[in-house]
Amino acid sequence: MCGIAGIYNFSKETVILTEVTGKKGILNTEPAGLSNDIDNLVKIEGGYRQNGAKAILLKKMTEAIKHRGPDDEGYLIKDKNGIRSYSGMDSTEEIKSLYPLFNSEITTLDNLSKKAVGKTVGAENIILGMGFRRLSILELKPIGHQPMYDKELGIAICYNGEIYNYLELREELKKKGYKFCSQSDTEVIIKAYHFWGENCVQHFNGMWSFSLWDEKKNLLLCSRDRYGIKPFYYAVQNGVLYWGSEIKQLMLTPIDKTLNQAMIWRSMKINSMLVYDDETYWQNIHCLKPGHNLIVTNSKVIVKQYYDLDITSFETSQLSFNEAVEQYRNIFLDSIALQLRSDVEIGATLSGGMDSSAIVCSAVHQKKEPLKTFSSYYAFPPELDERKWIEKIIKETSCASYLISPKANDAIDLWEKLTFLNDLPLAAGFVSQNAVLQEAHKQGIKVILSGQGSDELSAGYRHSLYRYFADLIRGVHISRLGKELPGYLKKDNRAFSKLSKIVLSTFLPESSLYNLEFCYYRFEPFTRSFTNEAEISCGEQILKKIVDIKASRLSNFLYNMVHTTSLQTLLHFEDRMAMANSIESRVPFLDYRLVDFVFSLPSQYKVKPPYTKVIHRAAMKELIPEEIYQRTDKGIFSSPFYQSWMKQELKPYISDIFASSTFRQRGLWNLPKINHFWHKYLGGDNSQVEMLYNVVALEIWFQQYENQSTGGLK
Repeated sequence: MCGIAGIYNFSKETVILTEVTGKKGILNTEPAGLSNDIDNLVKIEGGYRQNGAKAILLKKMTEAIKHRGPDDEGYLIKDKNGIRSYSGMDSTEEIKSLYPLFNSEITTLDNLSKKAVGKTVGAENIILGMGFRRLSILELKPIGHQPMYDKELGIAICYNGEIYNYLELREELKKKGYKFCSQSDTEVIIKAYHFWGENCVQHFNGMWSFSLWDEKKNLLLCSRDRYGIKPFYYAVQNGVLYWGSEIKQLMLTPIDKTLNQAMIWRSMKINSMLVYDDETYWQNIHCLKPGHNLIVTNSKVIVKQYYDLDITSFETSQLSFNEAVEQYRNIFLDSIALQLRSDVEIGATLSGGMDSSAIVCSAVHQKKEPLKTFSSYYAFPPELDERKWIEKIIKETSCASYLISPKANDAIDLWEKLTFLNDLPLAAGFVSQNAVLQEAHKQGIKVILSGQGSDELSAGYRHSLYRYFADLIRGVHISRLGKELPGYLKKDNRAFSKLSKIVLSTFLPESSLYNLEFCYYRFEPFTRSFTNEAEISCGEQILKKIVDIKASRLSNFLYNMVHTTSLQTLLHFEDRMAMANSIESRVPFLDYRLVDFVFSLPSQYKVKPPYTKVIHRAAMKELIPEEIYQRTDKGIFSSPFYQSWMKQELKPYISDIFASSTFRQRGLWNLPKINHFWHKYLGGDNSQVEMLYNVVALEIWFQQYENQSTGGLK
């Protein structure tokens, strides 16, 4: 696990192509640069600035993510004289003895070359640079240092993540004649690429983002795992490709940093769309989409999709429910077993719900020993106090329990810092998530197991029930509808609201449902001028990536949740909050075998009112306490921002933001509406509190990033 950085000067002419399911098309052609003087730009991008200052761009990009990898630092430089590897100031003494030091005392790349190989090389000849920060998880010896370069094969790699089935792949590749020098999964990727080429990723079970240089083919391969667990951002300008694990690294480069107003607007109106397709808050910074490779060859950048959920397989399984339960359990337990592979101690987050309980109980079952578990709680409101459920799991497993209850002042103290580390505005659960991970770090944990992904696979959200009943109506399943709908509607006082949403889900496609939410669910916080320009910049419908596939309403909903509307945003927070505390977060529910399998199951294996995640409940019944198995009241992982903090402890803090000249003169906020709903909230109306929170979070983000966004808002 680590963070990566890279610069590749591949061409003065840039064309970006995309290949998705065999289709090709131009995405972009040479975005406007900051300068047309390509020779001067290459000097900046290749390693040092025009004024001869000591700062080296690659080193700055790598240092910006020190929190992702405090255990080691490494660099790789390619020029016309070949490829050279370096250590860094944070490398161990043993690693420094093996690799020359790449540090701030080196004023030019000419000096760097003299120290390294006794030759003088001009900066204009630097072709490729890779930077690396390491959090040591596997192969703790110096031979695991990155960027890793196999001289015999002519392949170099800078890699962030874990290939959980690396031991099996290692044995397979040994049988094909490959020899290994280390016990690392990094070396397995190199050998796998050499044998299978870019299709090597099809053989990986894990989470990854990597950049791999093939010297013999003069080819750069960048890849991101199937579901986007590990991040990868890139930008192309004037024939130079920049990439990194976090957006803040690309903010150091000379690319155009004009903001993406459509992305900002979209993410404010629908919380789960902080990540959307390949877009970011900047027009010229993109994320490599999950399940995609990026290849640079022959002066072209080609983006190819190598994985997608197979729509034709949805709900086609002929397994009986009991057979499906057994297969689900077997895959899940194998996923846990693979993800317990580590040379350091592993812990787990524990909320008291079924997902984290299943992970903890299954991990203890596999390891035959207890784990350290980490949980947050709040005495008020009651739905955020999970201690009685957590205690049942601790009693069942004998795990060590670390309980943390953050305070409102923690949110004030950390909001700005964590916004910077997150690169984007924070969700209301940030103080809880950070507190849990901070405690894990204090207890010496480097790897933690988390339950992200389960709700998106097995229909854990209440909105799944609306789609489920819509499918019963559309399929004229009168008997099941008569048995299940009345009890569901009577459960609380929301019968009319539930029925209305079921009707909408029945007659409107998924894309229309999200457009309704975008338009009517929350008030509009921006000025008409801002929203008009955001609409123009889209060129098309603001939510054009919400797709209507040929599948049931429920499967259509879950498909979008995985690709567009929920999971990607949750994984962004998961990665940033964990890495802010130098912890690797692993997500066993996102083993691709489990994902593909669950999508193949019938809807009734996932939803049976009042229960959701039916298949998961049944599969875990033998492993978790019955009280957890029977729960239907588990809420979301959050904090008391909405219920109390914003109108009590945080009221002066937020009022000061709303009254500040910076906020009022920003020129994009709809001040009368924000003021109106703020006072309604203080008077007891919580209906628009989520948008009020979003306004505060975005304003804090603006204060963090506006000076770096040189393009600004136009």
